[in-house]
Amino acid sequence: MMQQIKQYYKLEEFLNSQLQSHQVLHISLNNQSIDAIGASDLDSALANCTNLQNLTLNLSGNQIGAIGTSGLGSSLVNCSNLSNLTLILIGNQIGALGASGLGSALANCTNLSNLAIDLSCNDILDDGASGLGSFLVNCTKLSNLTLDLSYNEIGANGALCLGSALANCTNLSNLALDFCGNEIRAIGAQGLCSALANCTNLSKLALNLRGNQIGTIGAQDLCTALANYINLSNLTLNLRQNQINQKQQELKVQSKCLKSKKLVIFKIKFQ
Repeated sequence: MMQQIKQYYKLEEFLNSQLQSHQVLHISLNNQSIDAIGASDLDSALANCTNLQNLTLNLSGNQIGAIGTSGLGSSLVNCSNLSNLTLILIGNQIGALGASGLGSALANCTNLSNLAIDLSCNDILDDGASGLGSFLVNCTKLSNLTLDLSYNEIGANGALCLGSALANCTNLSNLALDFCGNEIRAIGAQGLCSALANCTNLSKLALNLRGNQIGTIGAQDLCTALANYINLSNLTLNLRQNQINQKQQELKVQSKCLKSKKLVIFKIKFQ
């Protein structure tokens, strides 16, 4: 029997709904001037959705901040059956503290198998990327993970720490990481890709590294690391705006990836 999807576009409507009846829930509250207080009301309601299995929550363009974000994650701990979660939190002034707090809370959602988080444009910096990753290790059932960390002023250290943390998520089979518009440079890109090689079940990987000052040598090094993934069959790589400007340079980078033994689907963008 197919579960009914309940959809809400106003906070008040959701607060007044039959909370314990929800199993599949889509809540779209983007651009509604919700602050930490409004987020607290939402958190209290979500904590009572004890039968929830699948949640998509869009809070983009609000002002929930670090406190609101951490509280949001904590509220989901009561949803012990939650296995599929999508959080869209673009532009909410979350910062490093909020990203780490969210990760800390989600670490207690031990049944998550599919997780997608969009934290783009939130100034989470290196500490936020590192903190988020370090806690996700506790989600041992994760098989599909999507993280959008674009435009967050993340440097090489943040990328390295996130990669090292995710390397311990040994059940990951599908991973999408978006680092567009950060500053991870060659050392961060190469370190990230080297660390993720420890995700031995990874078969599908999408990396958006657009605009990170990686350069030709850095791109070659990261592709050399990717070629060592033992089960990778599907790779999508965005290297636009990374100072790789000549066709000969592009071919050198591409050839490094093509040394991967199991790669079947390969897409790469330079320009």
